[in-house]
Amino acid sequence: MAVSPTLEVEQELWTDASTVIGMDEVGRGALAGPVSVGALALRRGCGEWPEHLRDSKTMTPLRRTATAPLVREWGVSAVGHASNAEIDRFGIQIALGLAGRRALVALHAIGIDVRGAAILLDGTHDWLAPALRAPVRTMLRAKADRDCASVSGAALVAKVERDGHMVEAHDDHPGYEWASNKGYGSAAHLSAIAELGPSALHRRTWLHGAVPPA
Repeated sequence: MAVSPTLEVEQELWTDASTVIGMDEVGRGALAGPVSVGALALRRGCGEWPEHLRDSKTMTPLRRTATAPLVREWGVSAVGHASNAEIDRFGIQIALGLAGRRALVALHAIGIDVRGAAILLDGTHDWLAPALRAPVRTMLRAKADRDCASVSGAALVAKVERDGHMVEAHDDHPGYEWASNKGYGSAAHLSAIAELGPSALHRRTWLHGAVPPA
């Protein structure tokens, strides 16, 4: 059974900051498409999280699609993307930072005090800080996408948005089955790359050794 997230960590951070921004990435391991970072800003008194919110990886596609709008109503969210071309040019770590900075810039543009907020970042490596022009208060936490509602919500809105982009790209680049694999290395996807070659959305630096000879 999937673990329900809580706001326990966010409550600790709210003692010193009026806003907590949960952040997480999706699409890191895909062979095609962008890497995306979700950011969900929650203020004190935001109330209970949507009932079915969980780690997005444990949710069905239908549940994710139904819950994402509720998360957007609950907090203030934004998603930043770094393209496959940027991943190829700069590497995944820098691309993650670019996507994260774009998400925070979008939050700032709609009125969130990003510099005064506390950022709760999933994982044990801070890929965000090198991309920012000014330091922000950041807490790293392993499994935050499972345990912390702000991060669960951020990951969910990012996954739904990125999945939507890949479904749209499926029609423009037929054969790779992106509607089902969302750019990840499924057997059908790998076979299509071997047969058709890479598309304009593939991370070409990621394909060496991943695709068997035709």
